[in-house]
Amino acid sequence: MQHTTPEATTRRAYVRLAKLDIVDYYFGVLVVWTLLPSALRLDGAVLAATGLFLLGEVFVIATMVALDDLTGFRDGSDIANYAPDDPNRRRYRKPLVAGTLTEAQVLRFAWVTGLIGALLWIAAIAVAPHAPLWTVAVIGVTYFFAVQYSWGIKLSYRGFQEFFLAALGWALVLAPYGLAVGSIDGNAVVQALVFGLGPLLFGVYSNTNDIKGDRRVGRLTVAALATPRGNMLFILAVTAAEALLIVCGPLLGTAWWFPVVLLPTLLLRARQVRVAFGQGDILRARLLGIHVHRVTVVALVVVNLL
Repeated sequence: MQHTTPEATTRRAYVRLAKLDIVDYYFGVLVVWTLLPSALRLDGAVLAATGLFLLGEVFVIATMVALDDLTGFRDGSDIANYAPDDPNRRRYRKPLVAGTLTEAQVLRFAWVTGLIGALLWIAAIAVAPHAPLWTVAVIGVTYFFAVQYSWGIKLSYRGFQEFFLAALGWALVLAPYGLAVGSIDGNAVVQALVFGLGPLLFGVYSNTNDIKGDRRVGRLTVAALATPRGNMLFILAVTAAEALLIVCGPLLGTAWWFPVVLLPTLLLRARQVRVAFGQGDILRARLLGIHVHRVTVVALVVVNLL
């Protein structure tokens, strides 16, 4: 019988703390790589800058989610939302709630990963073929607000969570694209916007499930502030905005077949809304949202390679 050592348990706890199994933001780099002109896709400087940016992104997001877990543990919202009697929420995904890491360990992890992430993004800028001021600003602002998501000024507690979830996705496409190309066009902007709405459209369903805990600690999400009908209308509006972007993509610079290839996204979004508000299964709708985002990424890659 194989026994798990304390060191192995701690390592797994750090992996869970960093949420390394949630890879959906990292797919932005794949979208960027396929967006590039074919002559740039294997360019050494482009590959180096893109690789450094992606690696830095992993560390920056690890910092963000670690501090989010620390704040959620301290204010009690994670303890409430991951109660032992809730079979739909797995406590082991929250190492502080599960007791596999201490607050000091989580804070130290956040400091270390935050520093490494900053250094990697600086290195990406240094080796990139282009470093226009707007791209450097996007990277700097993204880093600052990622760290402040649930720490410091606590954006996610002050009514900015939904915007940040989308804006992070937008930035993680536009920034590496800017480092590689030095400019942006309508096609890149539309794809960045569609990509960023993906994480938002599973985050809002998580917030709907977490209303009780978020209200208790004063976390100002739309779900916590609005009535059930108001929250539903907000989610429908975001879903409609994504659909409008896809349908109008050719008018904004995408290929004419853009809406055709992304038709699966439109159909799956309709199903997601039906599962959430027709069948009342919010967590299943959240899980479906993750799958929809990944289908969307595949569709964007297909559009770009065509």
